[in-house]
Amino acid sequence: MKLHNRDVRTDVRELGALVGDVLAAQASTEAYETVETLRNEAIDYRRGDAATRAALHEAVDDLSTTREEVVARAFTTYFELINLAEERERVRAVRNADDGTALHDSFDATIAEFAEAGVDADELEELLADVLIEPTFTAHPTEARRSTVKSKLRSIANHLGELDERNLTDRERRAVWRDVTAEVTSLWGTRQVRQRAPEPEDEARNVQWYLENTLFDVVGDAYEEFEETISKEYDDVDCPKLFEFRSWAGSDRDGNPFVTPEVTDETLERQREVAVEKYRDRCKRLSAVLSQDGDRYADGDALAESLAADAERFPTVVEEARERYPDEPYRQKLRLMRERLDRVNDVRPGEYPDGDAFLDDLDVIAESLREDGQESVLESFVEPFRRQVDTFGLTLASLDLRDHRENHTEAVAEAVAAEGVDYAEMDEDERVDFLTEAILQEDPVVDVDEPGDVSETTERVLRRFASFAGWQDEYGQQAIDTYCISMTEEPSHVLEVLFLADQVGVVSLPDHCAVDVVPLLETESALNGAERILGTLFENEAYAAALKARDEVQEVMLGYSDSNKENGFLAANWDLYENQRRIARFCREEEITLRLFHGRGGSISRGGGPMNEALTALPNETVTGQVKFTEQGEAIAEKYANPRIAERELEQMLDAQIRARKEANEEPVENVPDRWVEAMEVMAPAARETYRDLLNSDGFVSYFEQATPISVVEDLNLGSRPASRSGERSVEDLRAIPWVFSWTQTRLILPGWYAIASGIDAYLDEVGEEEGMETLREMFDEWPFFRTTLDNASLALARTEPEIAAEYADLADDELRERFFPELVDEYERGRELVLSISGRDQLLRREWLEESLDRRNPYVDPLNLLQANLLGRTHRTDEEERTLRLTVNGIAAGMKNTG
Repeated sequence: MKLHNRDVRTDVRELGALVGDVLAAQASTEAYETVETLRNEAIDYRRGDAATRAALHEAVDDLSTTREEVVARAFTTYFELINLAEERERVRAVRNADDGTALHDSFDATIAEFAEAGVDADELEELLADVLIEPTFTAHPTEARRSTVKSKLRSIANHLGELDERNLTDRERRAVWRDVTAEVTSLWGTRQVRQRAPEPEDEARNVQWYLENTLFDVVGDAYEEFEETISKEYDDVDCPKLFEFRSWAGSDRDGNPFVTPEVTDETLERQREVAVEKYRDRCKRLSAVLSQDGDRYADGDALAESLAADAERFPTVVEEARERYPDEPYRQKLRLMRERLDRVNDVRPGEYPDGDAFLDDLDVIAESLREDGQESVLESFVEPFRRQVDTFGLTLASLDLRDHRENHTEAVAEAVAAEGVDYAEMDEDERVDFLTEAILQEDPVVDVDEPGDVSETTERVLRRFASFAGWQDEYGQQAIDTYCISMTEEPSHVLEVLFLADQVGVVSLPDHCAVDVVPLLETESALNGAERILGTLFENEAYAAALKARDEVQEVMLGYSDSNKENGFLAANWDLYENQRRIARFCREEEITLRLFHGRGGSISRGGGPMNEALTALPNETVTGQVKFTEQGEAIAEKYANPRIAERELEQMLDAQIRARKEANEEPVENVPDRWVEAMEVMAPAARETYRDLLNSDGFVSYFEQATPISVVEDLNLGSRPASRSGERSVEDLRAIPWVFSWTQTRLILPGWYAIASGIDAYLDEVGEEEGMETLREMFDEWPFFRTTLDNASLALARTEPEIAAEYADLADDELRERFFPELVDEYERGRELVLSISGRDQLLRREWLEESLDRRNPYVDPLNLLQANLLGRTHRTDEEERTLRLTVNGIAAGMKNTG
C-alpha cells in the first residue's frame, strides 16, 4: 500500500519555489533575482562550475543595506522550511517501518533477537524492570527561533503532513497549498529575531509545550507499541514504567539570577494545572465510552468498595452522580474522579494528593473491566490513560533545582556566622565535621526565614530553601525532589545542600530525606577526584543516613560542556569514560546504586550525537538500567515537536538501554584490552596539551573575538541566562554554549575535533605507524566508545568548511590570523585524514541521508556566511545592519540545525 503522496525532493523543490514566489510578491522581482543570483553563484562553485567564489563575493559586496536584510530573510526562511521537509522525510521512514520496512535500532528487531538467543520471559521482565529513562529538558540553549515563528512552522508542518498522508481531491489539495502559501507569507512578514531576551517563564512554557502537546499523547501510543512488540515473542510479560520526564526550565539557577522562587512556583502550578486539565478531559472521554449498564455487567468488588468510599467522602456529589448515571457504575466513578481533580487546585478537601492516588482509581476501573471480560475496552481506552498518569503524575515533569556550589558555601558561611560559627575559615575536614553534626542534631542551627543582614546571594539561596519545603507540601515530593550542584569539587559542597535542606525540614534524618543531592562533576579535578568525594560522603554518618532514606541510590551528573571546553574533545571524552567506570566500580563496592545523569548538549562538542549510540557506548559498569540526560535547544524541537518522531525517539532510547543493560548483565566489567587503554592514555594527554596550548596562547582570546561573531551571539537574546559567568571576556569565563555557537557560525567547528589529530599522531609516533593504525582500526571496529567518539568527530569535521572559515579569519589582525588560522586548518586536515584512515571509509559521513542534507544546505548557507562576515568587518554598523547581522545568525543556525 502506498502510504505517501510526496517525497523529500518534491517538498524541497516546491517549498523553495514558494519562498521565491513570496519574496517576489512581498519584496520585489529585483530582490528575487538578487537572491537567485547568490544562490546560483554558490551552487556553481560547489559543483565546480566556477573556479573561485569571486562572483559570489562580488554579488554580496554589491548588496544595498536594504537588500542585505531581504537576502538574509530569504535564506533564513528557506532553511526553516527545508527543515520541515526533512522532518517529514523522517516521518515517512517511521511510517514505512510500521508497514514492514525495518528501521535501524528498532525495538522489534531487538525483541526478536532476544527470543532467538534464548532470553526467557523472566529475564526479559527483569531487564525491563531495571530500565528507567529520564529525559530532562533544559532551557539553555534556548532555540534561536522565536515561539511565534515556531508556531507558524508547526502549522506549515501539519499542512505538509496532510498533503503527504491524505488522499485529497484536486480542490482540497489546492486549498491546503493555499493555506501553506498564506502561512509562508505571514512568516515572511514576521520578525525573526527576538527584541528582548526570553524570561525564565517563557523558557518554562517552551519546554511545557512539548510535554503538553506532543509527549503527553505519544506516551500511551509508545507503550502500546512496546507491548505489542513484546507479545509477538513472549506471553505474559508485563511492560513496567520505562520513562519519566524532568525539567530544569523554571528551576535552574546556575548563573541565572532571574530564576526566583516565584518563577519556580509559577512553573509548578502551571504544570499541575495542565496535567489536571488533561486528566479531566480524558475522564470525560472515557465516560463516553464506559456506558455499560450495571445490570448487565457485574461491577467488581473493588469498584463497589471504591464507590462506597466516595459516598462517604462526597455524599452530595455521589447522589448527583447516581441520579445522572443510574446503573452506570463506571460513569459514576469517573464523575467522582473528575470531582477530585477539580479539587486539586481548590480550597475544598478531598483532592487527589498525588498522581499515584489518581492512578489507584484508574486501576480499580481497569480491574473491573478485566473481570468483566472487557479486555478490548481496557486496552484501547483505559491502558493508554494509565500510562499517561503513571508517566506524568500531577506534575507533568518533575523539576530539578540547580545552583553553583560557591553560592551555597557563601550562604552557609553567612547564615552560621550569625550564630557565632566561623565556617569561612574552616578547612575541608572541619567543614565536613561541622555540617555532619549540624544535620544530625535535632534542632535547627539557623533561622532561614530571618537570617539577618546577609548578602544578596545568601538571601537568594536561603529564600529558595525556605520555599523548597512549601513546594513539596503543595505539589508533592515528586514534583521537585532533586538538587544539582554545579562545579562540585569537595564533599562539603554536597553536605552544604543537605544541611540547608535539613534546616527547612525537607530532610529530617534518619527517617526522612525528600531530596536527591546530585554533585555535578565537570572539571578535570572533580572527575578525577570523584572517588574521594563520594567515598567521604558514603562514609559520612549524615549522608549515609540520607542515602538509606533514598533507597541507597546516588545520582551523579557528568558535565560534558565544560569538560570539553576545558580539555578538548578527545581528552574530555576519555576522562568522562574512565571516570564513569571508576565511579561505577566504586559505587558497586559500596553497595550503592548509581544513576548517571549525562549533561549532554545538542552539539557534538557538548556531548551531542545520536542518543541511542551514546547509550550503547557507555561503559558496561555504568549501565544500571536507570539513566538520565539533558535535552536542549533545537534538539528538543527536532526530537519532540512531531509525534511520530517523538515516538521513534522513545523507541530508540528504550532499544539502546535494554540492549546495553543486557550486555552489562552478561559482562558487568567491560573487557577493554590493555593495549586499547594504553593507546587512549597516550592520545588523550597529548590532545589535551595541544588544546590547552591553543587556548592559553597569547592573543588567542583576541583572535576568537575577531574571527567569530561572539559579540553578536552574546547580544542575541537567546536565553534568560547571561552569556558569561562574570562578564569578563576569557575562554575560562565564557559559557560553553556561546563558545560552541560562535565557532559553529563560522563553519570551523573546532570544539568538535580540535587536537584529535595531535593525540592520534602522538600515539603513532610512540608505537609506529603500522602497528598503531592496526590497533586503532581494531578499536574502531570492536569498541563502541571509540567508534562513537570518532563517528561524532567525523560529523563535526564533515560540517567544517575551512574556506568559509577563512572569510572570518580574514577579519582578525594579520599577525593573529597568520599565527592561528593555518594551525587550525592543519589540525583539521590531519584529523580528517586520520579519521578516514581509521574508519576505512571514503567519506566522513556514514549516513547517506545526512550527506544529502549537507549537500542540499551548503550552497544556501554560504551566502549567509559571506554576508555575515561582510557585516562583521564593518567598523560602524547602522541599526538596520545590526538587525540583518543578527538575522544571519538565526539563518546560519537554521541551516546548520544547531545553536550550540
